[in-house]
Amino acid sequence: MRDGDILILKGHEVAALLEGHESELIRNVRLAYEAHAGGESSLPHSVFLRFPNDARNRIIALPAYLGREFEIAGMKWVSSFPGNLDYGLERASAMLILNSTLTGRTEAIIEASLVSARRTAASAALAAQCLRERGQEIRLGMLGCGLINLEIIRFLRAVFAEARSFTVYDIMAGRAERFKQKCREMFDGIQISIAPDVDSLLSQCTLISFATTAMEPHVSSLAACAPGSIILHVSLRDLTPEVILSCDNVVDDIDHVCRAQTSLHLAEQLTGGRDFIRCTLGDILLGKANARRDRESIVVFSPFGLGILDLAVGQMVREMATKQNRGTIISSFLNGSGSNSEEVEVALREQAGESTRN
Repeated sequence: MRDGDILILKGHEVAALLEGHESELIRNVRLAYEAHAGGESSLPHSVFLRFPNDARNRIIALPAYLGREFEIAGMKWVSSFPGNLDYGLERASAMLILNSTLTGRTEAIIEASLVSARRTAASAALAAQCLRERGQEIRLGMLGCGLINLEIIRFLRAVFAEARSFTVYDIMAGRAERFKQKCREMFDGIQISIAPDVDSLLSQCTLISFATTAMEPHVSSLAACAPGSIILHVSLRDLTPEVILSCDNVVDDIDHVCRAQTSLHLAEQLTGGRDFIRCTLGDILLGKANARRDRESIVVFSPFGLGILDLAVGQMVREMATKQNRGTIISSFLNGSGSNSEEVEVALREQAGESTRN
């Protein structure tokens, strides 16, 4: 590519590139969390674009910089329109822009709905792997039968060899049945049973992923859960603040998760502080905190969803596309184009290295 060119990757190209690379994707998500916990990132708060008299729909901008081996900047622009499901459309759509950290120029534009879904699922699976007690039996449950939990099943199967049987629940019975059929089509040897209600799901499972479109808390008790259960609170707004306060809470980023009326934000408003959050997943990965407070407490992982994860996965996708000659290159997209981008990057890196030595 020459300076000023942009690589465009469509959704079907991203899907083909990511197919079968779950372990590599989880590794990149782990490295991104570790870089962030080590202070080698820049992560402004996400910006929520909302619409008058419309509480459900929103578009979110997630800008970020990720250092270490990534050295990439960019932004995800992702919409969430739950009503799309009624018309057979996906709830979310997204675009990821990747920028050079040397020139600031845009280098790639990637259709990012799958990037977003799989980085979310990889994050959840990584958390489950870290929070599980050694030798702990896991019985897997999914609350919410949409794309995110479908992808979380994919990644849980990648980290847990015994992940063959899942219990699912959705407030819409028809959606649960379609989810069951979709799982059977996608995953060999999988067994799916549908729970009649939330408490039945909680009582049958010890690792439960919450991925719903709930706008406010609807689960006021985890009494049905077995001691030591793990809750992957991916949708962030399912649990009442009182439930949050009763659990061992692990998050991806404390400042980010305590906003936008998440369950943890409501718990902060209720108590006036954040002491109920024990640590971040990055702290656990770096050995700065224990994986669990104790064996009996229910541990809740609440990930706000950090833009650094989109960068980590997006960069992986771009590098794979470049090696395999996939995607479309828009030549001279930027004004003042013409130089070979690799030559420019080499020169700038050499200049940066010289400045550091001086």
